[in-house]
Amino acid sequence: MRQKRAKAYRKLMQLYSMSFGFREPYQVLVDSELCRLSVSQKFELVKQLSTVLQAEVKAMITQCCIHELYLQGKEQQPAVDLAKTFERRRCNHREPIAGDECLASVIGDKNKHRYVVASQSQPLRARLRSIPAVPLVHMNRAVMVLEPPSDTTLRAKTLNEEQKLHASAPDIALAGPSQTVQSPPKKKKGPKGPNPLSMKKKKAPEPAQQQPPKTDNKPQAGSKRKADQLEDDDVERHGSSHVETSQASGSAPKRKRKRRKKASGDNSSLSVS
Repeated sequence: MRQKRAKAYRKLMQLYSMSFGFREPYQVLVDSELCRLSVSQKFELVKQLSTVLQAEVKAMITQCCIHELYLQGKEQQPAVDLAKTFERRRCNHREPIAGDECLASVIGDKNKHRYVVASQSQPLRARLRSIPAVPLVHMNRAVMVLEPPSDTTLRAKTLNEEQKLHASAPDIALAGPSQTVQSPPKKKKGPKGPNPLSMKKKKAPEPAQQQPPKTDNKPQAGSKRKADQLEDDDVERHGSSHVETSQASGSAPKRKRKRRKKASGDNSSLSVS
């Protein structure tokens, strides 16, 4: 089998597995015509089925299909021997009926047992296309072909997907009364601000320049320099006030008269005389 075809068949069987619950090994219902064809063309039927379905298979046949091979005479004895190697599927028909009718009754309306049908009968395959989830296999010359899904199968797949999205009635009953959840108010659309990435970055404020500390010309208390300066300030202040008063009176400032000390000699002469 070519790689492209094998990939397509693998995807197709994944569709049946995920949407309708098909599991390996797949149960394949084989009709009498396909058994006869496999013997005449000398190919291994089970091996071909596993190659097409990309998994292990369990070939099954009904008693009605084996009875059809008996009716074709001793020439189909090899086909009968091949059919007996398959697993027998009970069809519950007391009297044998046609193989197509038997397989259609086993499939039913929903194919609840998930069978894959391998048949060469075109009327049977056309009838089974109206039933959802029925994979069909047939021989085209010397090549076994898996048919694409029918429209009924695709509609059933879509319906199953929609049902999975919504809660079922039992789930709603278990959940109890629905509580209305208030949705948050929608924000009103307004003018948007500028893009922060396109704006220039703000400059950091420059640090304040440190001013040199003010130096007082006044000397510190307790120092000699301060005492001398205070004395000079007092002299200047008193002198300036004395000059101002003298100028106001129109006379020059009077000088202090110094007292003369008496000489010790004068004292002695006075005492002698």
